[in-house]
Amino acid sequence: MNRTNAGTGTAPGGRLRWGILLAVTALVLAGAGIYAVGAYQRFEESRAAASSVEVAAGQPLPEVPFVLFRNTAGGQGYGNAATVPLSAPGGTRAVSGQACERVYGTAAMVVCLKSNRGLVTTYEAAVLNRDWQQERAWPVPGIPSRTRMSPDGSVIATTVFVSGHSYTQAGFSTATEITVPDGGTGNLEDFALIVNGERLLASDRNIWGVTFAPDQSGVFYATAASSGRIWLVRGSLTDKTLTAIRDNVECPSISPDGTRIAYKKNIGGPLTAHWNVAFLDLATGAETVLSEKRSVDDQIEWLDDQNLLYGLADEDTEGDSNIWKLPTDPASQPSLFIEHAWSPSVVR
Repeated sequence: MNRTNAGTGTAPGGRLRWGILLAVTALVLAGAGIYAVGAYQRFEESRAAASSVEVAAGQPLPEVPFVLFRNTAGGQGYGNAATVPLSAPGGTRAVSGQACERVYGTAAMVVCLKSNRGLVTTYEAAVLNRDWQQERAWPVPGIPSRTRMSPDGSVIATTVFVSGHSYTQAGFSTATEITVPDGGTGNLEDFALIVNGERLLASDRNIWGVTFAPDQSGVFYATAASSGRIWLVRGSLTDKTLTAIRDNVECPSISPDGTRIAYKKNIGGPLTAHWNVAFLDLATGAETVLSEKRSVDDQIEWLDDQNLLYGLADEDTEGDSNIWKLPTDPASQPSLFIEHAWSPSVVR
């Protein structure tokens, strides 16, 4: 017969095993905490080192036109929002003190998706003024992926991963929210999704990659997915609807003149995605696939009505990336636009 301690019902051997388990757990947690703190300290030290490119600090947003982006040059200012004049994309970059995973902006403000790293990492969206001072912020429910702002800066869209960390993962799930001037936020999954004239009621809907029409009409475009199908949808902030207009369009970006939408087009499978760069003429429905042979997993930005910008990871340096330019002429080839940079936003 096993004997237990009076009043506890726990065998001495059981208490010993529990004690060992608790001790091991405490050691594991302590080790993880020490590693996390050490990694964070190393990250901060690397950011304080001399930058690998020419930078200037402490400057407000420049006069238009300029390019806003995330600086990925090693050393001081790594991961921070930065700008260069549109006329000199390879010149000295003005690097802010704001760390952002994704940025987008106007001449007067910037939206910055942030990762607040620590033992527990949290995420938020922040609106910054011309002097890079935070005017307001709100939490977002996952890892930053995409952000866009209406031309007048009054409406902001954010997309984050809430499960899975990549669009190549079959189980990825996103949350895309629209934030309006009074601070109210709504999830696009609550909008009515219309496919072939009928409302789709499936619960597995996924919305990402918003782009706002340049005419301030409350019209936007985005990607919607359900039951293995993907559509380009035309959204209405007034009617709270998403209407499918074309298949196999991801991360749309509308041209400055409002006539074309650039996007990434998957020519691989769901688990072996390879995204070509293409654009759609909204008036004729004609699609043009461009010459970029590398897989572009980014939301494209229009440099002007004849050229596109997008980010690609640097093949030689982990954590680094470059912004490339690609003309809309199918015979043209891509060229490097800004090295050590990510998340371009052209402010005109």
